[in-house]
Amino acid sequence: MEKEELFNYQKLTEEQLQTYNEQGYLILKGVIKPQGLEQMRAECMKAWNKEKESFDPNKSWLQNSLLVNVHHQAPTVKQYYFEGPLVSVATQIIGENVKGATSQLTFKMKGNTKPFGWHQDNGYGELDPYNALTTLSALDDTDRGNGCLWLIPGSHKQGQIRVEQNAEQKQSQSEIIVEADDSKAIPMEMKAGDSLIFNCWMLHKSDGNYSTDRDRRILFLRYADADAIEVYNNRKPRLGKLVNGHTKFHEVEEFEADL
Repeated sequence: MEKEELFNYQKLTEEQLQTYNEQGYLILKGVIKPQGLEQMRAECMKAWNKEKESFDPNKSWLQNSLLVNVHHQAPTVKQYYFEGPLVSVATQIIGENVKGATSQLTFKMKGNTKPFGWHQDNGYGELDPYNALTTLSALDDTDRGNGCLWLIPGSHKQGQIRVEQNAEQKQSQSEIIVEADDSKAIPMEMKAGDSLIFNCWMLHKSDGNYSTDRDRRILFLRYADADAIEVYNNRKPRLGKLVNGHTKFHEVEEFEADL
């Protein structure tokens, strides 16, 4: 099926770009069309059921809620990640040279009431330059009842927040939680097919899914400067498929996205 039948391609307006720079986020309506949603849900659930089980409160967040590199098993997600409308959005915000940096299905099943505290995405995977872009595309309607995201508008302006972790915390990959003022938070409620985009320094969290009959499935796709390096990994280049422009790193130029 042609991409145009699955996704709505759009260019950010000057007003949207100004809002993003000032507030640190945007919600883009109806980025994924109904046929695209149908295909993505089917592919994602096939991949999920192949590797995962039902929610278990004794398991970790990674075991319960994340399926990494979901595009390896979901062709429509791969098309969306590498050729979809978010690539154009990323080039407007990051610049002409862009690579895909992360692909995940975040699946907060009904009954998974575990919250995820305040953090910055660049706190977990610090990339330089500091213009990486997080996109969250809703495969289900998301609201306060089933664990939608909350963020603090403008909080990206404080830059990278340093959190001290001891060797044991680093080894266990424990959550990197920061202090934030809950009174300034607003819920990011979305309809299925919408996409939330925000700055790598944006403070955000999510509550548990207290719904008894609704899951909350989100595609987490991160884009970065094509020459972005991993600060936490001896400043090695972040590997990811080049989706626009060029890069100075042959490792990125030659990166095979399916590996």
